[in-house]
Formats: sequence, C-alpha cells, structure tokens
Amino acid sequence: MPQCQTSGEQDPLADGEPRAELIKYGELVILGYNGGLPQGDKGRRRSKFVLYRRSKANGVAKSKHYVVKTPQTSQAVLDAKQHSISYTLNRNQAVIVEYQEDPTSDLFQIGRSSESPIDFVVMDTVPGNRIQDPGKAAAQSTISRFSCRILCSREEPEHTARVFAAGFDTSRNIFLGEKATKWETEHQAVDGLTTNGVLIMHPQISFSGADDPNSVTQEPGVWREVSVGGGIYGLRESRSAPTKGRPIPSETSELIDGTLIDICGATLLWRSSAGLARSPTNRELEILVDNLNAGRPQCPVGLNTLVVPRKNSQNVATSENQPYVYLNCGHVQGRHEWGKVGDRSNSKTCPICMCNSSAAKLIMGIEPAFYVDSSEPDYCFVPCGHMANAKTVKYWSSIPIPCGTSGFQSACPFCATPLLGTPGYTKLIFQDKCD
Repeated sequence: MPQCQTSGEQDPLADGEPRAELIKYGELVILGYNGGLPQGDKGRRRSKFVLYRRSKANGVAKSKHYVVKTPQTSQAVLDAKQHSISYTLNRNQAVIVEYQEDPTSDLFQIGRSSESPIDFVVMDTVPGNRIQDPGKAAAQSTISRFSCRILCSREEPEHTARVFAAGFDTSRNIFLGEKATKWETEHQAVDGLTTNGVLIMHPQISFSGADDPNSVTQEPGVWREVSVGGGIYGLRESRSAPTKGRPIPSETSELIDGTLIDICGATLLWRSSAGLARSPTNRELEILVDNLNAGRPQCPVGLNTLVVPRKNSQNVATSENQPYVYLNCGHVQGRHEWGKVGDRSNSKTCPICMCNSSAAKLIMGIEPAFYVDSSEPDYCFVPCGHMANAKTVKYWSSIPIPCGTSGFQSACPFCATPLLGTPGYTKLIFQDKCD
C-alpha cells in the first residue's frame, strides 16, 4: 500500500507528485502531545498525521458478499491482492465481504502495528507527555494493531472523509472471530464491532470560530461507536461488552472539523483543511507569547522579570525567569521554595492572596490544532499549567475523554493530564506591566 507523508513540516511530496498539485484532506492529531512526541516525531510515529490526496487512488468499496464454511481457505482470503472482511458466525459458517478498487477514494489506516499497511502508527498515550516503556506498552496496550481506516473522497469540491472500525492487514484482510460482536444487516449482509471498539464524537457547533469573535460557544457532542461497516451505534454497556448499542441511523461516520476518534488508548482529533485555515498558526501562537513577554511581567515577590517560553518547556531545567501559577487563585509568580503548608505535597500559600494552593509551571500550548480561536492565552488548565485562551480551555474542559476501557475524564489536550476540580482551568493573573 502506498505510504503518505506524515508531517506538514517535512517535504510533503508523495510518490513524486508535484507540490502544486497536492490536495490536503485534513490532519489527525493525537491528544496529549504539545506539538511533538516526547521522544521525537519519526517516520510514521508522530503526534500529527497529515492526509494528502495520493498520486494514485488506493481506496476500496464493497463489491459482493457470500457465505462460506471455512474462511481461512476461501479464495478471497488467500488472494493477497483482494481486500476482504471475514465475519465468522460459528465453526462451520462465515460471511465473506469482498471489496474492489475504488478510483474515487483514498484509504488511510491507523493502528499500533508498524507493518506497511498502517499509515499512522499510534501507541498508548501516557498522561503528562511522557515516554512509555516499549516492552510494557506492547504487553498492556489496548490499541488494536489495525485499529481503524479512513476513506477520503478524491472528488472536488467536497473531499469527504469517513472512518470505519478495523483496518486491513498485510494480506488485505479483516477477520472478526466467532466471539466478536456481529449482526445481520439488510440484504443478508453482516456488520460488526472490534473488541474494544472505535468511538467517535462530532462537535455540535463548528469547532473553530477564530474568524468570528461573536461566534456561539463551541459545544461537545455525544460519544458513539462506529462499526466495521461504518454504521453509528450508541455505546455498549462497557467498552468490550458482547451486545452492540442501539443503531443511530440519523448520524454518520463522516468526519467534520473537530471530530474526535478514540481507539481505546489514544484519542485523535480530526481537523479539516477548511477548519485549519480558520485556526491560529504556530507563528501566530508564538507572536501571542512574544506580546505577553514584551510587557515584561514581574514576579510580585522576587521582582524579577518572568518569561513565558515559546516552546514546550516541560523537560527544561527550571530558571529564575520561568513563571509558575498558583492554581487556585491564578496568581503568576516565580518559583518559591518557601510557603509550604504542612507536609502536604505541592501545597503552598500564595504570598499575594494568602490562599492555599498547588503551583504549576506555566507551559504554552503550542499545538495549533487544539485551539478553537486565536485570542490571547490568558488561562491555563489545572493541574498541568498548559496555557491557552478562554474558549479553548472552556471547550476542552467540557469534553469527557474515554479513559482506557472504563470511564470518561476531561483532560488537557496538550498533555492528556486529567483535569482537577471545577471548572478544570483558571484565569491567569500577571503582575502589571513594569513599563
């Protein structure tokens, strides 16, 4: 399967296609990484995957289905050039759905496997933007090796994209075993769900309102599950329960700007090309930080000038200019070793308002895809301290992100740290400009 370039920062030439002819469908961005993986973006493993129209279509569409006794020995499964999905009903019966080449679409696949059919290799997200032990990750991962696939229309003007559960393996097959959740559909065909499922959530209102300061506040939608055939269903009682949720025919798996895709261990954000055009760029975010620093904010205690770093400084050694925020009150100061409250971990007394509070290093959220508008970054998430603007922190604090196989928890999109308290963010209070 042809590979697609995976970073907008690299030369995005695909299969020798001239740059002028490149058409961008959109981007998939993993929640929890502030502009790059902690170990660095390499090859197909990165924090962001850019989907461009391929030089040659590689999409597929259903062609026919039939019943067989032994799917492993059927011609469609044995043919390495034939895409097919096998639904095992019992030991002696299975339904084979064959797919044929579709010149009007491009296929992209996401999963944990590093094998060639996977375009975007995704591993389990560790909160705090930390590196996970590779051996432990492989043993405990809940992400499927071939998690899901996205089919993008090559036709102008609307390059629609749809997501489907499960991806084709190196033999171009998808197998749903006897224990997998499956059911009969119209015309005696079959559909099913993967073990831990693929969940999607569409925003109720346009995700990006950067061009309209009076736009309605963005609101999250409702989590649904997408089937192997692309149908939409309510959530199961638990992530891997054997009974599917109720069908929701009024909704589709077509991706819109701001759709979230959860593959049980990592959550991906879809940003359309049109939506990204309305969002701030990396340079615009850097200018916002430059403007803040140009005011030379001071530590009201040490009276030294504070400097908000333009880059992700999570692992950078502490300097006297690094600003910290008291999370309960929002006062921004330099680092202080004194003021601890008893023996409680990271609990201090704010020297400005005298309230008890934990403190966190201020870190600029620099991944543009997570921003819903381009106003000044005068808020931060609690407890991680990632800075963003008001609409962005309010939007993400309202979204329940799936936590592995059980439960939901709102989290910072820049580091995947679960938010604490209500509302999960605080307004920053800088010392008045000294000039």
